[in-house]
Amino acid sequence: MFRTLSGRFLILTVLFVMLAEVFIFFPSVARFRQDYLIDRLERAQIASLALLAADADMIDRDLEEELLLNAGVFNIVLRRDTARQLVLTSPMPGEIDETFDLREAGPPMLIYDAVRRLIEPEPSLIRVIGSPSREAGLLIEVTMDTTEMREAMIDYGLRILALSAFISVITAGLLFFAVRQLLVKNIKSVVRNMQAYAEAPEDARRIIKPYARVTEVREAQEALQSLQTQLTQSLRQKERLAQLGGAVARVSHDLRNILTSAQLFTDRIEASEDPTVKRMAPKLVNSIQRAVSLCESTLAFGRAEEPAPTLTRFNLAELVEDVFEAERLAIGDHDLSLSPDVPATMSVRGDPEQVHRMISNLVRNARQAIIGGGQPGEISVAGHVTDTDWVIEVCDTGPGLPPKAREFLFQAFQGSARKGGVGLGLAIVSELVRGHGGRLELVRSDEDGTVFRLSLPMGDL
Repeated sequence: MFRTLSGRFLILTVLFVMLAEVFIFFPSVARFRQDYLIDRLERAQIASLALLAADADMIDRDLEEELLLNAGVFNIVLRRDTARQLVLTSPMPGEIDETFDLREAGPPMLIYDAVRRLIEPEPSLIRVIGSPSREAGLLIEVTMDTTEMREAMIDYGLRILALSAFISVITAGLLFFAVRQLLVKNIKSVVRNMQAYAEAPEDARRIIKPYARVTEVREAQEALQSLQTQLTQSLRQKERLAQLGGAVARVSHDLRNILTSAQLFTDRIEASEDPTVKRMAPKLVNSIQRAVSLCESTLAFGRAEEPAPTLTRFNLAELVEDVFEAERLAIGDHDLSLSPDVPATMSVRGDPEQVHRMISNLVRNARQAIIGGGQPGEISVAGHVTDTDWVIEVCDTGPGLPPKAREFLFQAFQGSARKGGVGLGLAIVSELVRGHGGRLELVRSDEDGTVFRLSLPMGDL
């Protein structure tokens, strides 16, 4: 029960109501003590007036004691004019311990005196001063014992606490059932819907339909409905794409075999002496090579997701040099220079094979862009270390990315910047970087060139 929302509301309500009653308890007890003392003063005033109305010689000692006993005091002093008069008196059990003047006592003092009286169990003899009722004099003063008053205060306090506990239980019970009906019931319904939806998220019939009347709960149901609707649509789309991907992979596999055979035939065609054949053969070869490349890239991207990186420490400068050696073969006679700018001792933690592919893809894209533009250029790979990341920047002096390529930069089959490109290079790099927990950013791309930045987090070294 204590783990449930309604059960905790029940416990908290009892605690808060009891806490509120504590703030009411002490002023109430103080008020009770004040009323008790005022009652004693009024009884003493009635006794003194009865004595004054009769002849003092006609009232014997037994009657005086009875009047004092009825008033609950030991003596009574009344001042009607300027002189104080001891109206009634009896033997005192001891010396007076303290004097209380009700005419000057404010709420803080009354509360303090009441609390102190409850705490101190020892009885004492006190003098109480007050104003007579109905202007029957200037002052009335009595002497009394505190034992009976303290017992009455304790009895009153216990009744107040019992009433507070009763009110707390009733209030908590009402709130308990109210919370169950207004909140917990709806929340449990939402939970049941989520569990049912999780069993078959493709089933649109299991999407929740908002019905709650409580605004906050209804907003939660509407948000859950929107989330479930989007998820169901995404799952359906994913299923269709998976089916389509399987079909494309099969077609690409067969088409690649056909194109490979055709590529073998074009090798013989290039040896022909026919001028027309010699002029058309290179275009045919390039077209077939692009088709083969498209098939291979599609098959590679359509396979399962990249495996989790195997993190080791490796020298980044040596890895960049390996990438440049492979690229120099592809550059051939073109006026394109490669410039490494990585500290010789820079060590990076990551998957060497995957980092090699990241840099290789970026450098290859830069090389193709510069050669395709027909102008000389330069590609540089720089590395440095920040407080949190290893940073690798691939810069080129190419013509920059077109607007369409920037719009779909990291989306597969859409972000190609050159004619005949597949648009998978940056998508693969982005996926590999995310696998390392890093970021791939386009720093700039304009007529002066393009800069990509790879950030690999250091984490716990």
